[in-house]
Order: sequence, then C-alpha cells, then structure tokens
Amino acid sequence: MDITLTQPARARLITAEDHELPTPATLRYESGDPLAVHIDFPPDISLDGEGVTWTFARALLGEGLEGPAGRGDVHIWPCGRSRTVLEFHSPLGLALLQFDSPALRRFLLRTYAVVANGEEELDEAVDRGLSSLFGSV
Repeated sequence: MDITLTQPARARLITAEDHELPTPATLRYESGDPLAVHIDFPPDISLDGEGVTWTFARALLGEGLEGPAGRGDVHIWPCGRSRTVLEFHSPLGLALLQFDSPALRRFLLRTYAVVANGEEELDEAVDRGLSSLFGSV
C-alpha cells in the first residue's frame, strides 16, 4: 500500500526587487516514488493560472539543508540557521523561494519514517519511471 505524506509550508518568494512575498506551498512525498519529493504551489501564484509542482530528488533536499546542492533545474542551500533557499529554473524563468529550515527538516524526517534513507527499492522505482516515460512501447 502506497503512503502519501503532505505538509503545508510557508514559503517566501524573493522578487527581483528583493521583496519577500508570502507564498503557500505543500510538501508532498509518495512511498510509491521513494526517491522523489514534490512541492505543490497553488494556481493563483503561477504566471499562467495553473497549479505548479516541482519534483526533485529527496537526497537533494537532505543535501541542501546541510550545504549548497543541486545541478540543473533545482538548487538548494541553507541561508543562516533558520532558512533554506530553493531555486527553481524553468524555460519561463527563475523562482527563488525561502522556506523555514525546521519545517523542511521535519518533512524530510517524516519521509524517512515511511521509507528509510537508503532503503528505497531502486528496481521498482526505475521500472515505474521507465513505464511512465515510454508507456507500453
């Protein structure tokens, strides 16, 4: 049986003018996809009025809570003791958000309680990933 964890989180969107805009987000983890975490943003904050989900490696979140981490579309780093910055790159631009580090740590520990770090079944996750990419080809 798959387990889904969700946790509301308060983020602050950092604008080009260095203003911080409160931004609601939901942290999500699904045991059926044990290597990934998701951050869901509501439609009212996106440019096109659609909900936005960012998915990236659970290990990246853990690394980014301790020091700068990431390549490609997602970068994470601590900002002092109490905040963590997540930087998302897309073809439409860049989003820079700050989250409370304790909330991210609490969420990460909750995911480890569902699927322990290092205990993910890679064969099953790879099969699911390939199936979603290629379908029944």
